[in-house]
Amino acid sequence: MWKSARLTAGALALCATLFGGCASIVPQATALREARPQGLPAQTELFTVPFFPQKDYQCGPAALATALASTEVAVTPDELVEQVYIPARKGSLQIEMLAAARRYGRVSYQLAPRFEAMLREVAAGTPVIVLQNYGAGPFPIWHYAVVAGYDFERRELMLRSGEKPRLVIPFSVFEYTWKDSDYWAMVAMPPDRIPVTADEQSWLAAVTAMERGGDAVAAREAYAAFLERWPDNSVAALGLANMQYAAGDLLGAAMTLRTAAQRHPESVAVLNNLAHVLSEAGDNREALAWIERARALGGPLAASVAETHAMILERSEAAKAPPVRERTERRRGRNRPAGPARAM
Repeated sequence: MWKSARLTAGALALCATLFGGCASIVPQATALREARPQGLPAQTELFTVPFFPQKDYQCGPAALATALASTEVAVTPDELVEQVYIPARKGSLQIEMLAAARRYGRVSYQLAPRFEAMLREVAAGTPVIVLQNYGAGPFPIWHYAVVAGYDFERRELMLRSGEKPRLVIPFSVFEYTWKDSDYWAMVAMPPDRIPVTADEQSWLAAVTAMERGGDAVAAREAYAAFLERWPDNSVAALGLANMQYAAGDLLGAAMTLRTAAQRHPESVAVLNNLAHVLSEAGDNREALAWIERARALGGPLAASVAETHAMILERSEAAKAPPVRERTERRRGRNRPAGPARAM
């Protein structure tokens, strides 16, 4: 069940005493006692992160609204209930939490299951949604909360949780409640921002998932930001060009694909798409040069390349033929009688 988790200060202190010294129970919190990770500020708290007190069993909508509102999305938990809350389970599934964020033009991203990754995102100014278990044994009490700060010297986190706008919880207690979810955590990012801990392939998958969600404008922005960070990724270049092409921005698509062709001269997909876009823009001469390069490379996309090649040739021939009206006038001219002879 997803319930409002209520822990008193005394209970937190007792838990910290019980778990704080046992490395096998809270291994990540124990490792963090050894030294602060390099480059991580000693203390960060995101005071501007909003707070939405949850209703019974609806911590998921409250936590997601908190994360979205922190990125200037105007939304309330009540608006999210139908999207993420499952009455039969009296809670929200992680997959629904991730999917709902995409509907608001945000890239949802599941963090690596590491305490340090969560701390680094908070230090970068990003609130992190986490899934905790406040139950025991066969009686789990699942609960979503939002990490909005930490104090490394005191080994404490600050959470927006349940009915508490600022729940302070020791690292060790938090890990004990967090680990049963396999350290599940997510962020909801504006399309022009990338999590500081994101890796290339995982972030590309997150952007692609948002594109499938249907927000074309946000997807274009996300692909563009992706290529600024990882300019050599041909899949992202194709994704951005496809979005530009769909929006009617042939010039933008051509520019994206030209850059990709310079970086990936043997990518048949890039060459084929570049030729297609150039032909659409009316430059069949250059399009033919690119598609010939793609044909020479062969490979599994040969059928698509052949189709593009045939299309370009057809358009080239059509461009060479005179307009229909001109051809008609020429035919009529051949049938006209000769004019009167000129006087000598």
